[in-house]
Amino acid sequence: MLVPIAAIAGFTAVALGAFGAHGLADRLTPEAVAWWDTATLYLLAHSAVALAVGLSGRAGLISTGGLIMIAGAVLFAATLYAMALGAPRWFGAITPIGGVAMLAGWALIGWSALSSNS
Repeated sequence: MLVPIAAIAGFTAVALGAFGAHGLADRLTPEAVAWWDTATLYLLAHSAVALAVGLSGRAGLISTGGLIMIAGAVLFAATLYAMALGAPRWFGAITPIGGVAMLAGWALIGWSALSSNS
């Protein structure tokens, strides 16, 4: 289940990155461009990691870590994209929840690696 989710998130990151660079470049403030770029970077990077975890074929903590990581990246990016498009700034209070989920995903992946003695 992780591979298709990661692939969709990666596809979305590339599409939204291109849309931001070409379709919104003249419409966004410098702050909004920074939000957009950060959202795209984090979503794409964490999609790649989640894809690698999914393709590893391993289950358990590593797979759970990948799922938590991609869910966090989607939440993190979605709030930044929304703010860049004009959503209220209080959306920024939601963004760290996604960041914590990404950190938790990394921690679970690391813990899984240490636990398996691989």
